[in-house]
Amino acid sequence: MNKNKRVGIIGAGHVGSTVAFILATQGICQEIIIKDLNLDTARGIALDMGHAASATKTHTIVRVANEPSDLRGCDVVVFCAGSPRQPGMSRDDLLLANAKVIRTVLSEVKPYIQESVLVMVSNPLDAMVYTAIKESGLSPLQVLGMAGILDSARMASFIFEKLGYGSDQIVASVMGGHGDDMVPLPRYSNVAGVPITELLEPQEIEEIIHRTRNAGAEIVGYLKKGSAYFAPAKSTAIMVEAILKNSHQVFPCSVLLQGEYGYSDVVGGVPVKLGSRGVCEIIELELLHEERERFDQSIQSVKSLIDALYHHAFFVSSRP
Repeated sequence: MNKNKRVGIIGAGHVGSTVAFILATQGICQEIIIKDLNLDTARGIALDMGHAASATKTHTIVRVANEPSDLRGCDVVVFCAGSPRQPGMSRDDLLLANAKVIRTVLSEVKPYIQESVLVMVSNPLDAMVYTAIKESGLSPLQVLGMAGILDSARMASFIFEKLGYGSDQIVASVMGGHGDDMVPLPRYSNVAGVPITELLEPQEIEEIIHRTRNAGAEIVGYLKKGSAYFAPAKSTAIMVEAILKNSHQVFPCSVLLQGEYGYSDVVGGVPVKLGSRGVCEIIELELLHEERERFDQSIQSVKSLIDALYHHAFFVSSRP
């Protein structure tokens, strides 16, 4: 257990509560504080989580934030509040509704989380990371979004389905925004160091790329109500653990680009070195012409969402 490490979780829905469960039962931190509009729901979840922690002998303390100030001293705050994606709903549909949720919640808690790393999970992810940076007053290096680990995990799963072997040796790489224009990178995806371009036919790789881009919608279609939460929660827990351990491990995360890859004032999913203060370093991969074109298309898609927020006068200042 990371002694004296505290994690706040805002939003006790499926994703938030599952993140809390993973952290509590794996002993990743000493204390978890859950903040939700429904205090009774949060109290019930916290009590249940505490029992689970005892059953696994981690004895992680799980409690409820009765006041925004209860988040003071958290090393990491995970933001899961907002409307979930429903069948037929694009991530774009969630834009203004969830941006308003972020503004409301952060206006309450931001005085108490200035020393925290803020991990965003709410969709549309990249635009919500941008919104959180604007609304929180935190350094852009302290605010990052969970998307790339999830998208890469989905791609790795589909690679394993095609190959039928090497599940624990598959490394998949996805960049760009967390949406239909994400950029799976077969050239940077491998099995025990062997590029998948040497193991699979081009048509098979295209099928993997298509399914990776549409994995979230595929799950929503099956569930009918709600969206994926097991894989998003596990991916979030992986990020939290890397931050708490100051591991400097490299993971794909959504961060504000400030000149990297030739872009500024826009959020994109790129390889990032994670540490106790959030982003230690943004790693710039060498992209081929076609890869760079796809990455640009993805970034422009995110930029259009951010532009929409400015168009609706969501932010007080004009866009830089």
